[in-house]
Amino acid sequence: MKPESLSEETIKRLQTPAKGNSITYFAGATVQGAKAPRGFGVRVTASGARAFILNYRLRGREHRFTIGAWPDWSALKAVREARNLRQRVDRGEDPLKDRAPIPATKSVSSVIDDFMTRYVRNKERPLRSADQIQSAFDRLVKPRIGKIGVYELRRSQVAEMLDKVEDEAGPVQADRVRAYLRKALSWYAERDDEFNLNAAFVRVGARANPKERARTRVLSDDEIRIVWPFLSKAGAFGALLKILLLTAQRRDEVAKMAFKEIGANSIWTTPAERYKTKRPNHVPLSTAACAVIEAQPKINGCDYVFPSRSKTAFSGFGKSKARLDKAVLFDMQKRATKGTKVEPLPNWTLHDLRRTAKTLMARAGVRPDISERVLGHVIAGVEGTYDRHSYSDEKRDALEKLAGMIERILRPVP
Repeated sequence: MKPESLSEETIKRLQTPAKGNSITYFAGATVQGAKAPRGFGVRVTASGARAFILNYRLRGREHRFTIGAWPDWSALKAVREARNLRQRVDRGEDPLKDRAPIPATKSVSSVIDDFMTRYVRNKERPLRSADQIQSAFDRLVKPRIGKIGVYELRRSQVAEMLDKVEDEAGPVQADRVRAYLRKALSWYAERDDEFNLNAAFVRVGARANPKERARTRVLSDDEIRIVWPFLSKAGAFGALLKILLLTAQRRDEVAKMAFKEIGANSIWTTPAERYKTKRPNHVPLSTAACAVIEAQPKINGCDYVFPSRSKTAFSGFGKSKARLDKAVLFDMQKRATKGTKVEPLPNWTLHDLRRTAKTLMARAGVRPDISERVLGHVIAGVEGTYDRHSYSDEKRDALEKLAGMIERILRPVP
């Protein structure tokens, strides 16, 4: 490395070692008139972190002083500091003796684990989205940046990680991961005065525009007729999707439905601790919805209506949806005329069923304010504040009309 080649760009382009760390020395290099002393160099770790160091020999022993991390320290600032340190060494002083001990660096994974235990899964006030946050950290964050020391974490590493998440799971998921990680690091910053949150996260932007990604997709009558028969063959997942459409509720609320939550009058009550509005939600189940629920096999020691194989609430949505889409497409191709190219159904998500249910209730003549209450939305303004009526009968009538509309779609009158 030529002495005159030291610059911010040079440091940025230093090669990252496959493991451990490597040091490139810049003794004699000049930065804006400041000449780097002997022993001055840049250490690069396998995680890509860069830091300025000064090697020196004192009383027959080699020592290494870490000046600071790049880019928190610029090349010019680091060279000036190295010159001051070298002068102290020449006077017989040992800079390391005067330096306060550096606390052991916690890894990003360790910070995430503490955040999950103390904040997300706090025994007194656990978050309803704890499982979703844990899954995102375990699948998308820890494998990529988990081993990096939290002091060494840089926004470039976070941005690169989010780019990969966006490529694999889309911009919406990338933004969720970004929000989870930022919250975890902010939580840790309150507990560690030495941690620099700005170095790890400032200017790491969102990937998706909320207005642009707002969905309007609803399933057409033909699409409902195509998909519905396959739900009967898809086990707990298929039954879960039927209930999503028949009740207009959210995915996770239906997935965690328990038999004990369904009263004798067929009213399903979701507890406040796992409902989005933090209030109990009451859903009068239609006759069709009750039939789907009653058909689900009961497992000893498990009260979930839609259990997984491990007797927990159903959670394998991605793989199950992919299998459903594959089965639907295969059947469409099988039924098509030979030589005809068959396109898959336009992409639809489980949340689109909730929007479809709202649309079908409107077609069935349900008043908008009643369908909003069926969906569990908070009613704004004076009406939401002063109207304390439960609307149980009105919601039951709305859901029966919804079930009737779905039945007419599946079995249209000639």
